[in-house]
Amino acid sequence: MAEVWSIVVAGGSGRRFGDQKQFSLLGGRPVLEWAVAACRPCSAGVVLVLPAGADDPDRHGADATVAGGPTRADSVRCGLAVVPDSATVIVVHDAARPLASPALFDAVIDAVTRGEADGAVPGVTPSDTIKVVDGAGNVTGTVDRATLVAVQTPQAFRAGVLRRAHEQAGRHRRRRPRRVARGPGAGGARGSPQPQDHRRRRPGGRRAAAGGEGGMSVRIGQGIDVHRFSEDPHRPLVLGGVQIEGARGLGGHSDADAVCHALADAVLGAVGLGDLGRHFPDTDPVWEGADSVALLTAVVHMAAEHGFACANADCTIIADTPRLAPH
Repeated sequence: MAEVWSIVVAGGSGRRFGDQKQFSLLGGRPVLEWAVAACRPCSAGVVLVLPAGADDPDRHGADATVAGGPTRADSVRCGLAVVPDSATVIVVHDAARPLASPALFDAVIDAVTRGEADGAVPGVTPSDTIKVVDGAGNVTGTVDRATLVAVQTPQAFRAGVLRRAHEQAGRHRRRRPRRVARGPGAGGARGSPQPQDHRRRRPGGRRAAAGGEGGMSVRIGQGIDVHRFSEDPHRPLVLGGVQIEGARGLGGHSDADAVCHALADAVLGAVGLGDLGRHFPDTDPVWEGADSVALLTAVVHMAAEHGFACANADCTIIADTPRLAPH
């Protein structure tokens, strides 16, 4: 069985963003912490690469942290130095992509473990019109978007291949590209990536939900969540992101927002992505006290990555107390 380790690259200076976006808060947690958590379900261990000189003693849920280098390639090399030799597959992920879905990780890892490629990367066809300009800034032509692919992360590689490539610092022999069909939005290559997003698109570039020729399919999911009242007199009651003042809180690993949990399970079930516990297990201390609105937001993004948009939801709360009408 493959031993998968992940490297989360969070060493950027944030020059274009105006700040180090990997430390910006998303649902009350740093973006890089969400990226580390996204790697967890598929990884034996996670290495987090932080900016050189960063004074940050927190591991953010990673097994190890290391200072990065002046370039992204340097930072990946720093991470590789910490990954144990026993690793057979190495996943490289960007801290700035915190909501990458488990299906996307599974797709690139499967392409490598099944022997289809030395490396697999997700790629999407650009939707913008891209022009070619000369040295004076004059437009000289238009690039055929069918020949381009925007490469994203997570990216999976055979450990030995990735280590040798970095050891040779870019001087490794170029290999003939080989297409790997990995499902919507994913591409793989021995050398260079190939676009793999063949889903039908509606006018305006948005993906249609997977379904019949030229149409949409409607999926309905159902979620149910039950919590006991907490014995902690200071624990707040949160339902649907609303804090109910003066009421006993519910017991749970996160903030125990049963409404958000049921909604998230409904969305995940409709798209076929398991349940909330698969993605945010209550055995992981990262999710202790988590804001369930942030978890629900992450789930909606997962559905979007599979081409689905949430249309409407109906919730029924069964409780003797408190009275919810005023809220």
